[in-house]
Amino acid sequence: MDRPHKNFSQYKILFFIPARGGSKGIPFKNIKELGGKPLIYYSIDIARNFADDKDICVSSDSDEIINVVKKYGIDVPFVRPAHLATDESPIDDSIKHALDFYTSKGVSYDVVILLQPTSPFRKKEHVETALNKYRNDIDMVVTVFETDANPYFVLFEEDETGFIYKSKTGNFYRRQDCPKVWRLNGAVYVINTDSLKSMPIKDFKKIIKSEMEEIFSVDIDTLLDWQWAEFLLKSGNVKL
Repeated sequence: MDRPHKNFSQYKILFFIPARGGSKGIPFKNIKELGGKPLIYYSIDIARNFADDKDICVSSDSDEIINVVKKYGIDVPFVRPAHLATDESPIDDSIKHALDFYTSKGVSYDVVILLQPTSPFRKKEHVETALNKYRNDIDMVVTVFETDANPYFVLFEEDETGFIYKSKTGNFYRRQDCPKVWRLNGAVYVINTDSLKSMPIKDFKKIIKSEMEEIFSVDIDTLLDWQWAEFLLKSGNVKL
C-alpha cells in the first residue's frame, strides 16, 4: 500500500468509525444508501487509503450495522456496550473502550483518527493534511471550515432579563474587520491517545486546525442534511 505520509511510519494509528444504531433524526442513517452505497462505506473507503483492515475499527451496538460492515470485508471484533451507545454517551468513552479492547489483545496505538460516518464528502487529501499537521506534543488536530457566523458580529446570547447581547465583544464595526473564525465540521479528528487517557476531549487545549472547503464539510444529522447531501451529489457540485 502506498503511504507517502510523513507521519505513518512514526505512529501506530487506529482508524475509529463510530456507528451506533439509535439515530433518531434518520433511523439507521449509517447504513442508509447515499449515492448508491451505505453511508458508512464512505468512511471505510477513506480509511482503507491509509490502513490495513485490521487497523480499522467500526464500533457499533447494532447487529444490522455490523452485518452491513462485515459484508464490506471489515471484521467487527466486538459489539459496543449499550451504555456507550446512548444519546448522552461521550465519544471519548467509545474510543477508550476500543483502545482497551486492542490493548487486551496486545496491540497499542499512538494515535486515533476518528472518522464519523456522517461526513461522507471528506477526501483522502483532507485526512492526509490533518495527519501531517499532527505532532506528539499536541492533543488533537481537527478539521474545520471558515464561517461567517462570527461571535464578534452576528452571534448573540440572551441574558436572564430576556435581552440579547453579543457572544464576544470587540471594537469592530464591519464583519470583515473581525478576526477569522472556524467551525468544526466533524470530518476528521487526529487524537493523541495519551491525551485521551488523561482527560476528556472537551478539556483538550493543544488543538490544531486543518482547513477544509465548506462544500466538503457536510455533516448529516437531520433529514434536511441528507437531502442537501443528495442534491450536492446529483447536481455534480460534489464528485466522489
